[in-house]
Formats: sequence, structure tokens, C-alpha cells
Amino acid sequence: MAELTDLEKQSLEEIPHPSLGTGASIYGSTKVFPDYQAEEGQSYFTLVHGIAHESSVSFVAVLQATRALRKGFESAMYFYGPGAMNCMDTRGFPTTGDSAFPGEQNINGSLKTFIAEGGKVYCCRFGLSLHGLREEDLIEGVIPTHPLDVQDALIHYARKGAIINSTYMV
Repeated sequence: MAELTDLEKQSLEEIPHPSLGTGASIYGSTKVFPDYQAEEGQSYFTLVHGIAHESSVSFVAVLQATRALRKGFESAMYFYGPGAMNCMDTRGFPTTGDSAFPGEQNINGSLKTFIAEGGKVYCCRFGLSLHGLREEDLIEGVIPTHPLDVQDALIHYARKGAIINSTYMV
């Protein structure tokens, strides 16, 4: 351990670090809203225009869509623009599927779970082309779509009365 000055020791001793041990509650657990479940025929549609690892937007969108699916909603996700990068099964370092840092494959694993549990994932071919990504490298089960489908998918789910979650990252 590095040698500390008297002022550094004083600063460290002012407040215990950490003040709570592992597993201590620091937030309440009261859920304010009811735990809604899907009613017959309800849909949940998520648009994702965010890049993996640039923020938590894309990952949280996948988690929300999965939760909706588990509540009984017909749940679908549509990745477009830079969001298309999230659908690639060829991500990783030093080889595909490897994680160069903890969590690098979180979105991949979560999308595979979402698809396996019955969710639909669409990916815009134009979004792929913008970043030089190949359609053949999509996660198994991801449905490639025409660029004009982005708007029509939104109209389709709106007409079905879907709850629409549109995520966007600049």
C-alpha cells in the first residue's frame, strides 16, 4: 500500500469507506405502479436507433422488450440506422463471440434469449449497409428488412394498438 500523508489519512478516516457492506439495501423496493400483464392480443413494439456500447439505450431497450414478452405481449424489436450493429453475431474480440471486456456480448446474448422466447427482431438492410455490415452475419432469427419497412412497421404496430417504445441515440 502506498504511504499516505497525514492529510490523506485524515480525509480517508472522516467517513468510513465503504459505509455499508455488500448486500446492504440503499434504495427502497416499493413498486408504485401495478405489475401489468398483457391483455388478449396486445403488442409491444420497440424501435432502436442506438449503437451497442455507446450508451445503455440499446441494451435497456432489449431488456424492456423481453420483459414485455414475458408479460404476455406480442413483442417485436426493429433495429435501424446505427442500431443495426446490435444484430451482428460476428462481434467480439479477438474472435467472434469473445468478450474483450465484461458485458461486450450482453446485447447479443439478450437478443438470442428474446428470439428464443418468441420475440421478433427486425433489422434494416440499409442500416447494415451504412456500416459495411453483411446480412449473412446477423444473429440467427433476425429478420432482414427493406429500408422502407421502418415506417410501415411503425404504422403496422400503431394500427394494432401496440405500445410503442422508440429509443434513439445521437
